Amino acid sequence: MTSFESLSEFSDLVLSLPAGDAVALASARGREPKLTKPEGSLGRLEDISEWLAAWQGRHPPQVEHVKMVVFAGNHGVTAKGVSAFPSEVTGQMVANFDAGGAAINQLCKLQNAELAVIPLDLDTPTADFTETPAMTEAETVAALNTGLASVGDGLDLLCVGEMGIGNTTSAAAICHAVFGGKPADWTGPGTGVNGDSLMNKIDVVGASAATHKEAMTDGAEVLRHLGGREIAALVGAIVGARLNRTPVILDGYVTGAAAAILHALNSQALDHCQVGHVSAEPGHPRLLRKLGKLPLLALGMRLG
Repeated sequence: MTSFESLSEFSDLVLSLPAGDAVALASARGREPKLTKPEGSLGRLEDISEWLAAWQGRHPPQVEHVKMVVFAGNHGVTAKGVSAFPSEVTGQMVANFDAGGAAINQLCKLQNAELAVIPLDLDTPTADFTETPAMTEAETVAALNTGLASVGDGLDLLCVGEMGIGNTTSAAAICHAVFGGKPADWTGPGTGVNGDSLMNKIDVVGASAATHKEAMTDGAEVLRHLGGREIAALVGAIVGARLNRTPVILDGYVTGAAAAILHALNSQALDHCQVGHVSAEPGHPRLLRKLGKLPLLALGMRLG
């Protein structure tokens, strides 16, 4: 699969994603009882090893060729005062990534992982989704295809993350649309809004989901109406990895919201994914429960 032509084609494909390798999984499970240790003594490490084997299609699995993809996008909803920072900061952070000055650069260097930073039309923010759908179908499909093309072949593991001022508002609106509940259940401080600014952000999330409720007939339409280009690219990358049977590590809340789009379309669409950590954003633990995912780390981190 090299590209999607429409959102309906994307939705149809998500319903028929490939499964993991049953032979490799059986080999992993067959070897574990033969090891000189009590059964189950390594806890989740055993589960993770089996998961890697199943999605790499080999036993034992290995983690040598790792790629980290960071997508960046700007959001028109920032005009409603939902962020403590202006949208220009997105471009500034991308420049910092490119210059090697961000935390993700150091983490990738330590792991000897490939890092790709992909900005998506930063000079053209998505539409303000309090007033109109965030993206047209063509814009959504183009962003999905950017993510799809980012994966590449021969990876042992793909990690995905994002940068985008205003995108925790988009993530909260997506989660509220997909899973219901109250807007406040999904809306947190993001880059540091509080008090009246946080209440405004909650109101924006609730009003936006209500405005588009009738038109959001499936996960793809939720993405188009409330998402951002970087979130759509995350969705495309997660799907691209699945098509290549590449295991995926998801980053924080915004990446989880992208995963929620796929979960809404197919409850098994995230079987090839693990969650790297649960962040301090209050909607993130709730989201992981809805997705049925346990984080690998719980260290109170935020902003990626």
